[in-house]
Amino acid sequence: MTLVDQFSVYAEWRNGAAVAVEELRRWLTRNDINDAQADLRLQYVLDRLREDKLTVAFVAEFSRGKSELINAIFFSDFGDRVLPSSAGRTTMCPTELQWTSGAKPEIRLLPIRSRKTSASVSELKRYPDEWMVQALDASSAENLQTVLARVGETELVAQDEALALGFHVDPQGEKGLKPDRYGLVEIPSWRHALIHYPHPLLEQGLIVLDTPGLNAIGAEPELTLSLLPNAHAVLFVLAVDTGVTQSDLAVWREYVQAGREHGKGCLVVLNKIDGLWDGLRDDARIDHEIARQVEQVAQTLELPVGNIFPVSAQKGLVGRINRDDVLIARSRLPALERALAEDVLPTKQEIVRDSAASEVSDVSRQTRELLQARLTGLREQLRELTDLRGKNQGVIEYMMRKIRMEKTEFEEGLQKYYAVRSVFSNLTNNLLAHLGLDALRDETRKTREAMLESTFTKGLRDAMEGFFQHLRANLALSSEEIREITTMLDSMYRRFSVEHGLKLTPPESFSTLRYEKELDRLESAFNRQINTALMLVTTEKHALTQKFFETVAVQARRTFEIANRDVEQWLRAVMAPLETQVREYQLQLKRRLESVKRIHQATDTLEDRIEELTQAEAAMLQQLEELDELERAIRTALGGAEDVTGALPNAA
Repeated sequence: MTLVDQFSVYAEWRNGAAVAVEELRRWLTRNDINDAQADLRLQYVLDRLREDKLTVAFVAEFSRGKSELINAIFFSDFGDRVLPSSAGRTTMCPTELQWTSGAKPEIRLLPIRSRKTSASVSELKRYPDEWMVQALDASSAENLQTVLARVGETELVAQDEALALGFHVDPQGEKGLKPDRYGLVEIPSWRHALIHYPHPLLEQGLIVLDTPGLNAIGAEPELTLSLLPNAHAVLFVLAVDTGVTQSDLAVWREYVQAGREHGKGCLVVLNKIDGLWDGLRDDARIDHEIARQVEQVAQTLELPVGNIFPVSAQKGLVGRINRDDVLIARSRLPALERALAEDVLPTKQEIVRDSAASEVSDVSRQTRELLQARLTGLREQLRELTDLRGKNQGVIEYMMRKIRMEKTEFEEGLQKYYAVRSVFSNLTNNLLAHLGLDALRDETRKTREAMLESTFTKGLRDAMEGFFQHLRANLALSSEEIREITTMLDSMYRRFSVEHGLKLTPPESFSTLRYEKELDRLESAFNRQINTALMLVTTEKHALTQKFFETVAVQARRTFEIANRDVEQWLRAVMAPLETQVREYQLQLKRRLESVKRIHQATDTLEDRIEELTQAEAAMLQQLEELDELERAIRTALGGAEDVTGALPNAA
């Protein structure tokens, strides 16, 4: 099974899960059980399943055969190279290959001088007029090669211009761009490239991220602060003849390993093994040399040997184009593709599945609690009315007084509920004040002012480090508010469960650990790339301030935007069950009282009402059975189907 086939299985799994969740959503609406909160949560699950993307990033120094590897894995069916992969530097800017339904085949190129603005690449993606757009002819290999070669375009600029655009300049060419004999520096013409191409894998949600070499990577911090850490897999490409060079090691430590936990999702590709096929070595000697190089690379990068994949991208591509199975096998490309399928896809599938299962489980549980509450109310009415058979008007009047008393007691209890709602609203406002974007904007403004007013390096460093301290303080205050909200609601849930028999599961808590970890990662990247003595001393204050805010502050804002979305969803989720049950209990009391009133006025309606309730009870039991079937179907779709590595465990 090829990688395309394996990814197709994953896409089919997503589609099947979306169909099952959509069926639950329609059933809730059809039976008038759905509410705005449940519908919003199911819509979130559907959006996640339908718009799910898998990002695989390729990282390497120049001339390691990275673009050729992308051609071999993803574009061999085209019968020729799609990405430029000639000798020398072919990819000079971060390049994303993707496809969305309804898009046009085209390449979008962001001019390098957009770096002089404070806008990030992610922000500029929302403004097409900022990009140079050129159409692609997806049916012509020649057109594709010509147009896509533009990602390698460069231009010569003065050193001051290169520095203003964020590039490091080094006369030796070791830690930056080396000026030519005229003092000019060669820089990329483009800051970022987006290639929209209708490839089967891209159509199913894959995004391929091709990165330039070390100097260009360092010039675009958003790549290392966001794109690489958020990629689901990183393929770090080396050349077998050079092994791990000093520049390779710098890229690995600063841009790959630093952004990921314990090398998670990292595969190392040892490319160009065909260089050993010189006709002088036999297969045994070639295999021995490859194994020795793999061992050395594993030791240097501190990775298991199983994470190192020796391949020949060039021979793999030729073998695929010529349908030469022997050459394909000798290129060892299939082993790398299996690793991608067996390591990356199941991990991604597990994340998506667990998220969907959690949301759907909550909605199903609340729906079941609501149906059980309705069933309990129906049976209570049925028992009361059955007991009235043969009773006189005095007993019926007593029953009316009893129900009115229950209604009065419940309405008195509602005053406590409304008081809790008021406190909940205040605590929510406090929480969003700490976690909200207004607080972040205020902190960003203060930090910018402090940096611009600083006279010395220490002031700049204190302002930037203080930015992280204040954000962590806001997260700590948010955690306190969350604990108070959870404790208050737990007490209220228990009270209504005991006093009025409502079926309520204690509210789930909410953790800010995820956002604290993201701040840790962001601060670590900041300390490596910006908060260094060299950067602080050699970078002009306004340029450093702009660099900090267009990279670090942008990523911090993105983290807090996600935190806001998640906490608002949690707030709706924890309050919804109580609100729903309270409304339902009020309706039940109203129906019980109306039933007894009608019987008091005309005793001949008693049997008719008992029959109505009996039928309603049967319908409610049928709904519970249908809910069971829908839950089983969703569990099967999410966790019972086979993915690229075999059977998945059942969703919890």
